[in-house]
Amino acid sequence: MIRLETFAAIDFETTGSVQGYPVEPWQIGVVHWSAAGPETWETLLRVGPRPFHPRAPGRHEALREEIARASVLQAHLPELRRYCARVPLVAHNAATEKKCLRMSVPMERFGPYIDTLKLSRAIWPDLRSHALGDVLNALSLRDQVEELVPGREAHDALYDAAGSAVLLRHILALPELADCSTEVLFHPDQAAYYRRRMKFER
Repeated sequence: MIRLETFAAIDFETTGSVQGYPVEPWQIGVVHWSAAGPETWETLLRVGPRPFHPRAPGRHEALREEIARASVLQAHLPELRRYCARVPLVAHNAATEKKCLRMSVPMERFGPYIDTLKLSRAIWPDLRSHALGDVLNALSLRDQVEELVPGREAHDALYDAAGSAVLLRHILALPELADCSTEVLFHPDQAAYYRRRMKFER
């Protein structure tokens, strides 16, 4: 088993891309996992009167008034540092989380990052889909996520952060990775996944 006792899984829900507007985060969820077990934190983030992408997922339509009154992420730096500083950050398609953190708190330094999307592609290249919900279903992990964050659903930031955390812990326990170093977590080999994708795209 690869040793990684402490990490923070993180997820942002965003407005999506709309011409003439920047992509903005409206919700953050964090699951900090240590030897003491999981700790969760979440908050809405302020977004002003602007359009969201019509297909942006999540409950933002029902929460627009609360989102307009929420604080910006900069105001939550104490919590963000408490849960996310000096530990690996875990996310499914971590590029989104990196971008949101750079944009919202550019003077802070977080990471290194573990991308569970890249890991799932490397370990299970033959899955039909590597979207977080599909991977959780394929591995029968959804019940563990719902136990960790009861009452939440996919495309809620805390739910998706919990999904990444549960997925990573499942990966850490895989017997075939027992002799691997932690380096494989940060730089997984996705070659088999891309070979398979190219085969079907021809």
